[in-house]
Amino acid sequence: MTATSSEAPAWRPSHNPWLVALVVTLATFMEVLDTTIVNVALPHIAGTLSATTEESTWVLTSYLVANAMVLPVSAWLASLMGRKRFYMTCVAIFTLSSVLCGAAPTLGSLVLVRIVQGLGGGGLQPSQQAILVDTFPPYKLGMAFAMTGIAVVTAPILGPTLGGWITDNFSWRWVFYINLPVGLLSLFLTWRLVEDPPHARRIDRRSGFTMDYLGLGLVALGIGCLQIVLDKGQTEDWFDSHFIQIFAALAVIGWFGSIVWELRHRHPVVDLRLFKDWNFAKSTVLMFALGFVLYGSTVLLPLLMQTQMGYTALLAGLAMSPGGLVVVFLMPVAGRLVSKVQPRWIAAFGMLVLGTAMLHMTSFTLEMDFTTLVLARCFQSAALAFLFIPISTTAYASVAPGKNNSASALLTLARNLGGSVGIATVTTVLAQRFQYHHSVLVSHVTAYDPGRALWLEHAAAALRAAGSSAASAAAQAQGLLYKQVVRQATILSYLDNFWLLGVGALALVPLALTLRRIPLGRPASGGH
Repeated sequence: MTATSSEAPAWRPSHNPWLVALVVTLATFMEVLDTTIVNVALPHIAGTLSATTEESTWVLTSYLVANAMVLPVSAWLASLMGRKRFYMTCVAIFTLSSVLCGAAPTLGSLVLVRIVQGLGGGGLQPSQQAILVDTFPPYKLGMAFAMTGIAVVTAPILGPTLGGWITDNFSWRWVFYINLPVGLLSLFLTWRLVEDPPHARRIDRRSGFTMDYLGLGLVALGIGCLQIVLDKGQTEDWFDSHFIQIFAALAVIGWFGSIVWELRHRHPVVDLRLFKDWNFAKSTVLMFALGFVLYGSTVLLPLLMQTQMGYTALLAGLAMSPGGLVVVFLMPVAGRLVSKVQPRWIAAFGMLVLGTAMLHMTSFTLEMDFTTLVLARCFQSAALAFLFIPISTTAYASVAPGKNNSASALLTLARNLGGSVGIATVTTVLAQRFQYHHSVLVSHVTAYDPGRALWLEHAAAALRAAGSSAASAAAQAQGLLYKQVVRQATILSYLDNFWLLGVGALALVPLALTLRRIPLGRPASGGH
């Protein structure tokens, strides 16, 4: 199963590495896209399947929970089945369940099939990254990760726009059906082009390998319950809810138990010993932060545009899309840079730009134009392009070839958990800071405030001039004033979120600078 470091460079794929990279990135893009493409279709799903909007959110939660549960154990499953066979099984499960999702007659059946879809999709990202690491020599990994980075960063951006367009022009069921041709193509090309290196082939169970059933159960319990807490926390009022308290307690038991057990097991489901490598441990923290800001901001910006600025889902998507084009343009640049410049400098630069971009968004107003939004998003996206590649390259630099599957699983889990924590954090901050700003603004708008009286007088005069009676004009002016208070409290809560994301990114610049040097421009010694 495990090859020595001297044996790993001797193996090379039979087919063009870039063709292999394109093939395995295809299914990954499809899977990441599916995490956000369904969001805008939820009202249509609820209406068609006779469910409430809140009940329909389980379509999202069920997928995310199942996806998160598979991520950390994907390396273990790949070692049991062989990586290529495991990857193709995941693509097949994801594709078939996508078709069943589109055909689901009830909400219950849709949620059930979404769980299966999440289980299939969870193994795609870590397997794809492990395949890239084994297909390319280390000094070419930067450009290979550029392809993955484009998929990972642009898919969450394109998802809501594409989902809205499909739902408006066809049916929400086609949000799932479009996965069928992509999945079939991916299966065929993977079968023909992808190979397993010697160290990634199936384990011979007669070699003393033991099944870690307890570890599997503890990991699934911890990750699954944590995902439910993060996804449902805000709507259930966090720890004031017995539902959240129970799942939070189960998550703690699962996490603590799995850490203790996995560190002692000979063949652990999740290889936590990888964190002994400080470069890998720090890279995992940075990948978590990348997911936090990427998914957190991807939720905030469309929500701001649609709820406060009157944008349609399509127009909000168009404002976000140019950021994806910036990523597509800059990812190859970052990929080339990591073969010439130490990744720690590029990662620190990316965090610095990301923090600055988020702090720039604290200057947003409700009167800003479309161009301002587009440019701000492009500024932020430019930073994302310089983070994914150097973090990934550094993480794999000293990982032994036989551990690539485990490293990929942990890195992908870190990014996805970062996204879940980021979304939960920004939505909670949004609600709590709105309450704070609303109470402060209301306390200043009193009957004794001369500014309030003057504003109401001018507003009532304008309404009377428009044809309202004196009594109606006075009441309408009061309503308009309260509406302004709510709008101002709302935008201030968004600005607080942007400030939080910006300061958090800047605080990680020193951590990026502490990453250790790795060999550049030639095959690295040690792990590869």
